[in-house]
Amino acid sequence: MDIENILNKIGQIYSPLSNDCQQEFIAKLKLITYRKGDTVVREGQYSKKAYLIVQGCARAYYLKDGKDISDWFTFENQFMASIVSFFSSQPSPHYVEFVEESIVIEFSKETVDSLSNKFHDFERFISKVVTETMLGLCERLHTIQFSKADERYKNLIGIYPDITQRIPLTHIASYLGITLETLSRIRNPKIRI
Repeated sequence: MDIENILNKIGQIYSPLSNDCQQEFIAKLKLITYRKGDTVVREGQYSKKAYLIVQGCARAYYLKDGKDISDWFTFENQFMASIVSFFSSQPSPHYVEFVEESIVIEFSKETVDSLSNKFHDFERFISKVVTETMLGLCERLHTIQFSKADERYKNLIGIYPDITQRIPLTHIASYLGITLETLSRIRNPKIRI
């Protein structure tokens, strides 16, 4: 797998990285394959790792009263981390799990800080990544608060058309803040006469 091509593609999505910056970044990252179901962060752990999804998908989720509640999903060319722990040195409030066999680029908070201090283009790149992530989470919050269940589902399918083939419906339902039964009704409305 050509990491330079991957970083060039990611740079086109977020913000380009200079050749010198790319080379230093490549020297400090790891290309790792995770199996479906691998958990890389658990609630209460400190996590200083972030993951760029090259292939596959992951989710962040909470456990509340024994109930699994999906918080967010990431797919190819997106980043996953325990945001709270990564940026504020607090214990993670959630879990991070790979939902499919995934190939990822793993890098540390130390790498982000070091490269951001040395390269303005890396600082811009990380700023765009964080901004996109936060905007996505704000949009989700707005949708949960102000949209009906069927609108939430349509919005999610509009963003990720193949999500139902990749993410179990139980995770999608919890992400949308609805029951699995409600999701089933939305996906398969009965014909009314």
